[in-house]
Amino acid sequence: MYIVTGGAGFIGSAMIWKLNQMGIDDILVVDNLASSEKWHNLVNRKFTDYLHRDEFRKMLEENRLHREIDGIIHLGACSATTERNVDFLMQNNVKYSEMLCRRALERGVRFINASSAATYGDGSLGFSDSIETTLRLKPLNAYGWSKQLFDLWAHHEGCLGSIASVKFFNVYGPNEYHKGDMKSVICKVFADIKKGLPIRLFKSDNPQYGDGESFRDFVYVKDCVNVLYWLLEHPEANGILNIGSGKARSWNDLAHAVYAAMKLPPQIEYFDMPETLKGKYQYFTQADMGWMEKYGCDVPFHTLEEGAADYIRQYLMKDDPYLEQIL
Repeated sequence: MYIVTGGAGFIGSAMIWKLNQMGIDDILVVDNLASSEKWHNLVNRKFTDYLHRDEFRKMLEENRLHREIDGIIHLGACSATTERNVDFLMQNNVKYSEMLCRRALERGVRFINASSAATYGDGSLGFSDSIETTLRLKPLNAYGWSKQLFDLWAHHEGCLGSIASVKFFNVYGPNEYHKGDMKSVICKVFADIKKGLPIRLFKSDNPQYGDGESFRDFVYVKDCVNVLYWLLEHPEANGILNIGSGKARSWNDLAHAVYAAMKLPPQIEYFDMPETLKGKYQYFTQADMGWMEKYGCDVPFHTLEEGAADYIRQYLMKDDPYLEQIL
């Protein structure tokens, strides 16, 4: 049996798709569905059971996980970078993760944890996933700090050599439709273009970069789950590991990729960056993916153009994307 926490979420439901694709359906899905639309992400998935996050945590506390477990993919967390309730983040993103990690290690179960590229803060220290860099990072928001705290705990507990804590960069793709303001820019601008609106990008307030020429490491969700599955199959690959394309692309590149996928001429407008972001905006992110060569991970990645075309044509352009989930 495999356990996927956050299994109804964006990356979690895509991970269940990947497991199903590999012939695995003995899966325990852990999440907090409440009245959200996340349940749509599970309609086409095969799994054996679902548990609410709180019930699962109670089972952990009482050590009632009695079945043999093949792997735990821990993607469940509050992923809102705007979350202000730090006590909630400490309990949900840190203490919960620590307890689940302990239980996995006690039973010799493969444990993969979702950290975040938000730990890199303003990027001034670079994007190396080495422990030397990790110890120096200063995240800019409470969400990133909560993810950093787990990585530091794992280091100080001496268990980073036995688990994989992965840092996702700018992930986009199917099954993110429930995420509201946290949806990828591709998903957001597609809806605007359908309404006849142009893509609007920030003007630069940094003389080193032109308008729309700040860079991000955009990574397709299908590539992310392929890497996660590879990590399940290779328990020797451990530590803090970036998951990005390893190739920074500009927002202008993204805009042109979206219009090309929709077979429309580009319409891009630039507007002034909000005062609250000036001097704090991140102009460059790019995952250092050296660990893949070190461990012999040969998972291929979509280019931005390939990923955008697949996402838009196979999912977003359908009448109901929820009915066109990853299949």
